[in-house]
Amino acid sequence: MKAVEFTGIIPPVLSSFESDGKIYEKGIREIIKFTLPHVNGYYPIGTYGCGPLMSIEERKRALEIILDEVNGKVPVVAHVGTADTVTTVELAKHAKKSGAQGVGAICPYYSPHLPEDYLFSHFAALIDAVNEEEFPVYVYNNPHLSQNTVTPALLKRLAEYGLRGLKDSSFDLVNFYFFQEAVTEYSDFNVIIGTEAIFAGAFDAGATGCVCGMANIYPELLAEIYEAHKAGNKEEVQRLQRLILEVRQITKLGPTVPIMHAILRARGIDAGYSRSPYKDINETLLQKVLGELKALKLF
Repeated sequence: MKAVEFTGIIPPVLSSFESDGKIYEKGIREIIKFTLPHVNGYYPIGTYGCGPLMSIEERKRALEIILDEVNGKVPVVAHVGTADTVTTVELAKHAKKSGAQGVGAICPYYSPHLPEDYLFSHFAALIDAVNEEEFPVYVYNNPHLSQNTVTPALLKRLAEYGLRGLKDSSFDLVNFYFFQEAVTEYSDFNVIIGTEAIFAGAFDAGATGCVCGMANIYPELLAEIYEAHKAGNKEEVQRLQRLILEVRQITKLGPTVPIMHAILRARGIDAGYSRSPYKDINETLLQKVLGELKALKLF
């Protein structure tokens, strides 16, 4: 695939674990089966996928299960970001060999405020290892989690070097415009938004894809807003955006990942559990979450 073909609704798909922390293959497959009819791609093994909570071999295995279940029906761009360059490259090579359609990586975490040249060298090594026209490399800008920021200037340098996509989770629409301007001369460069919270504004600004955590639990709702935007139905887009923000608030009543696992189980999906240090939510919180979803007629 080319980077510009990675568009639409793209869940950062949840990974699934047994209560003792072992990878739960059936759960991973069930989540894919549930979401696949409504989505346009996947971005697995990142924040929602508990990538940093898994060993390298577990990350490889989880990706292999996802790729097998997706079976080429939509593109899979694997998140391979780690705290160091060598391991990031190792995961990227595995993703390419295993059949992913591209890779993305967050800035190295646990090494905050790295100089721009350090970040450039890190991503250049990743690009050198796997980048091809049909296998794009994305950078994942999440300064909150990585404590390292991709600037428009760095993005332009990396685009010149061969980078072909950006997933921006900064929640900053102004910066989103600056990112687009930085890569305007590269027609095959894909700038996608990393949250459903500003879907309407980002798509009006030219985003073509949304890596949206909520698509794990309500993929049909995200598909609706995407179709409404394509149809030019601005009133419906705004209605759905407000509803999506209400659902987001419900998923923030506690740790989001285990809340999403609980919602999926309540919706009849054998989604397993998130991984320690996450814990399954208690019954009081579960009933509050489900009660608020019922009030929105979503459960």
